Amino acid sequence: MALVKHTGGCHCGAVRFEVLNSPDLQVFQCNCSICTKKQNHHFIVPKNHFTLLQGSHNLTTYTFNTHVAKHTFCKTCGVQSFYTPRSNPDGYGVAPHCLDPGTVRSITVEKFCGEKWEESMKAHKCIRDMSKLAADTQ
Repeated sequence: MALVKHTGGCHCGAVRFEVLNSPDLQVFQCNCSICTKKQNHHFIVPKNHFTLLQGSHNLTTYTFNTHVAKHTFCKTCGVQSFYTPRSNPDGYGVAPHCLDPGTVRSITVEKFCGEKWEESMKAHKCIRDMSKLAADTQ
């Protein structure tokens, strides 16, 4: 899989990041309570494919329920451009709509039933592996 460097950030520009991923994004559309309210569509990457370029001082975090997911967002504009998902606490969920234009070739959206999270995680074939590095990209 050929990786490209995507850049992005929040609305006000205080938070900026870069992420290595395919130009063809596999995006999850979850229907859990918080993802529904925020329309949190995201793709998952390993932690070492994500670099926060600026704005760590401008981030705040919201957690609930199991407190595994870390919903980080900009204190100024309120935009969540990335977060630590419960499904992949060793990676990041990145919002494709917060990427700068020019590096995304395609987006495939997969619905994920977060209302039945445990059951959905057991049934999903590869979501947990998305935050792991493939042997040829290490």
